Amino acid sequence: MKSAVFTLVAGCLLAAAAPSAQTQPADGRTQSIYVGVVDGKGNAVTGLTAKDFVVREDGVAREVLRVEPSSEQLDIVLLVDDSQAATAMIPHMRDALTRFVARMQGKAKIGIVTVGERPTSVVERTSDPEALKKGIGRIFARGGSGAYLLEGINEVLRGFRGRELMRPTIVALTAEGVEYSNLQHERINRDLVASGAALHVLAIGTPAPTDTDEMRNRNLVLAEGSEFTGGRREQLLSAMALEDRLEQLSAELVNQYVVTYGRPETLIPPEKVQVTVNTAGLTARTRTRLPKKK
Repeated sequence: MKSAVFTLVAGCLLAAAAPSAQTQPADGRTQSIYVGVVDGKGNAVTGLTAKDFVVREDGVAREVLRVEPSSEQLDIVLLVDDSQAATAMIPHMRDALTRFVARMQGKAKIGIVTVGERPTSVVERTSDPEALKKGIGRIFARGGSGAYLLEGINEVLRGFRGRELMRPTIVALTAEGVEYSNLQHERINRDLVASGAALHVLAIGTPAPTDTDEMRNRNLVLAEGSEFTGGRREQLLSAMALEDRLEQLSAELVNQYVVTYGRPETLIPPEKVQVTVNTAGLTARTRTRLPKKK
């Protein structure tokens, strides 16, 4: 089944291969990066210009040359927890995902993979809202199963590997239950950064204790992986908050900026990037780790 998930992601993304604006220099001395900006309530902020942004690489300020709204189509994979721990949450997940897909119509191609018991493809990447709606309607909790969230992330990243996509995005909806993946967080986080994908995580319930290696690795991927790649990491006490958070996420994604800045030629490429906004109360969300050049 894992190979089926890999085939799904790889095959669906192959046709969309394109240079990534997150990592590709416009020329030898400039770099472009996607940036989402939100206010204190998590709502997307539009209308900003180059003078509003500050960019630093490894702590060194860079000149912001231009800022423009992003226009490239998103490639999104929804990772949905359908383990036993998510049983009571599934109806809320289905409703929230249905509305998320409707908001992203015409702006993204979306695939759906569930992670209860094992990573399982539900819908191949598509822009057809009806196909996605039907797929969401087929999501039910798997009795007696645990979650394999890290395995799901790993399978999606295998599909991304070797393909420079414009805006690859992983959105994970997960219950705070038992994690059964035995993958190491260092490996997953490294592959996340190298892929150029952004990981957004909406975790539901009281945070689970880090009392096993599996849970420790899961929690570190959710915390560090989202930070390194410029994604949201939100802890929701109730699944009823999903619709609101996914609405905010959809607005943030479709209103991202492409920030282009100057950088000198160096023998040692920078590892870290920091983007801030001059206006108090606004937060710029973008990757904090840069992929290493091959």
